[in-house]
Amino acid sequence: MTRVAAIDCGTNSIRLLVSELREGSIADVTREMKVVRLGEGVDATGAFAPEALERVRNALEEYVETMEDLGVTKLRMVATSASRDVSNRDEFFRMTGSLLGRIRPGYRAEVISGEEEAALSFRGAVADLDQQDGPFCVMDLGGGSTEFVVGDADGSIFGSHSTRMGCVRLSERIMRSDPPTATEVEIAEDYVAERIKEVETIVPIDQAHTFVGCAGTFTTLAALALGLEEYDPKAIHNAVLRTESLHTITRQLIAESSAERLVHPVMHPGRADVIAGGSVVVEGIIEMIHRNTAANTIVISEKDILDGIVAQLFEQGSKA
Repeated sequence: MTRVAAIDCGTNSIRLLVSELREGSIADVTREMKVVRLGEGVDATGAFAPEALERVRNALEEYVETMEDLGVTKLRMVATSASRDVSNRDEFFRMTGSLLGRIRPGYRAEVISGEEEAALSFRGAVADLDQQDGPFCVMDLGGGSTEFVVGDADGSIFGSHSTRMGCVRLSERIMRSDPPTATEVEIAEDYVAERIKEVETIVPIDQAHTFVGCAGTFTTLAALALGLEEYDPKAIHNAVLRTESLHTITRQLIAESSAERLVHPVMHPGRADVIAGGSVVVEGIIEMIHRNTAANTIVISEKDILDGIVAQLFEQGSKA
């Protein structure tokens, strides 16, 4: 049985998805996430910190061992926002090559454009949604960037844009106090508002009927909104949250300290110090939705770029 793997290394986390075909449908074999904070300090130094690279190396080595154990034959690893412009990116890619070569000789991670990242995230995020609910606007809120893409379930893309705002970027650049001060929050809100203006200029937000949020900030907010005692991807996937309820939760998280956020049972320790920054982005998104459409809900998807990559790998295999 063919098994394929997708790895996404972003600013805050590195994630693995191994999938196989079961009765003609793509099914998860394993899905894993580790917070490695690859983008730590990149905004200030323009380079990956040695400690961050070591964290990624350790996590990726574990993923390679998992792929070997599971018999993975095809893989693709993408590196997104944090890896696009750093001065020592070659060191990162040499490291990925030395490890990934054990699965696919000569292969190393790939930097993808914001546009490809948006398209892959869109494909994954809408896979389980009712096509009649389109057009969709998928919002992939990461550590260093947030992608917006509007399109139909058949893959037709009406517009997409990658913005330089994310939970880690805002936390390191602006919201440095714990909890953030009122002034820091105001500056972060202004920064997000400027990025949202870019989105509204480039992406036809007003054409979207259903808004879909994916990645860790959105899924954590969903777990809190649902009152879960432990993180449950099945309960979170395709949950429909009212924007009013989300706003209440984001306000609470922004006001709390990291220690207070960690009291929530669904809060990942590697997210507690940056989710306030992510919450400011979500609030900007909610304002954008209300300004351009009559929508008052956001669907939360546990599927994203990893699922888009896996679908692509199986598609390529069927054409080989």
